[in-house]
Amino acid sequence: MLYLMVDKNQEEKKSEQAAQLLKEAYEKLKASDAMAAYLLLEQAMNFDCQNEEIKYALKCVHWWLDQSGKIDEIEDPYEKGGYIISLLNQYYVFLEQFDNVFDQCRYAIRYYVYSKALFCFEGLLGNHANQYDPGLLLLVGRCYKGLGNYDEALHYLDQAVRFKREDAQTLAEVADINALLAETKVAKALFREAFFIDPSKIDINSLESALILQLWDKVYEMGYRDEAVCEWIPVYANLWRVFSVKRELKQMEVSRLKQSIFSLEAESKTNPARSEFIKPRLLNRYFWLIDHYENSHEDSSLIDETLLKIKYTDPDIYQKYTG
Repeated sequence: MLYLMVDKNQEEKKSEQAAQLLKEAYEKLKASDAMAAYLLLEQAMNFDCQNEEIKYALKCVHWWLDQSGKIDEIEDPYEKGGYIISLLNQYYVFLEQFDNVFDQCRYAIRYYVYSKALFCFEGLLGNHANQYDPGLLLLVGRCYKGLGNYDEALHYLDQAVRFKREDAQTLAEVADINALLAETKVAKALFREAFFIDPSKIDINSLESALILQLWDKVYEMGYRDEAVCEWIPVYANLWRVFSVKRELKQMEVSRLKQSIFSLEAESKTNPARSEFIKPRLLNRYFWLIDHYENSHEDSSLIDETLLKIKYTDPDIYQKYTG
């Protein structure tokens, strides 16, 4: 009996030592020292080889260490920082093999990646010309967002959007940071604009707010996959009254909207293979056009005409929209 108690105490002590080493490894990651983190995790495995979080963390850190050779080969800091951030999409694919996700590890890895990238960019910001580079401003804003410094992130993202007002990804990032700052009205308006411009240009993996991620999950659960999810998000966001903050269109914008609809209608007839992507864009533009007609008190026959087009394009969406 005494032997069993001693054995149990030893196991508990080993488990505590492993947990402490795991904690220290995460701190090393946040300090951008992936190799030191990896060595600590190996020690932790010696104390608790059955710990699933330690196994998970080891594989994640090892993945990033495998990329370090290519990262170190890049001399240009702008290119290096951009490359580090671009690796995140490959990393997320790597994570799909795991059934469980450990939030502390995910946070530490994210901190490691964005702090490493930001270090590359910081030396560039002092250059006067770079202060007008929307690409750099966007990347720096993403880094600060990833590090949890939302006010600083918004500072750079607001600057970026001044230079790239028609860029879907930049607008989506500004919308995302506003959502994280609980500026929900602004976030909804900006997300609506971003997904109107070009859903295919929006990197969902770079977004963090519940507002947009919950939308993505719900549309994905409906059976849409890959790029099609982003295309259908604005359609269902309209139906579910999520993208509910709207603005009046300028006359030039109305003309461009109608021209876009005309082009998409023509493409849907000549290129049916792309209907999976054309249909949601067309539906979203019909929604925008009806909103314009209602706001500007146009002849109701124009609204009825557009409703018929929605019905012809997708009867199910028409039922949901009019119901």
